[in-house]
Amino acid sequence: MTIFEATGAAGEQNIWGIVLPFVLMFAVFYFLLIRPQQKKSKQRTAMLNQIKKGDKITTIGGLHGTVVELTDDTVVIRVNDTTKMTFERSAVNTIVSSAPAVAADK
Repeated sequence: MTIFEATGAAGEQNIWGIVLPFVLMFAVFYFLLIRPQQKKSKQRTAMLNQIKKGDKITTIGGLHGTVVELTDDTVVIRVNDTTKMTFERSAVNTIVSSAPAVAADK
């Protein structure tokens, strides 16, 4: 065994000793921060796509109302008997109660 072979094996062990903590930190960040955030984002996108007329919603500003019109980007909600307000679809925070499904015509 030459001197270079001996230092090569020791150098390889030192590299793993340096790289392994970074790999472990990335794995912890992925499973504790990144993955849950991606899951939450998917759930929110699904909720925004499920909004339909008649749903009672709450906006991110805390305004409660009933959906009366929908487009791809906007939601018009009725706040009371005379007031309708237009919001971006992304401004919807939660669906409080869903409208009953409309039966198909026979």
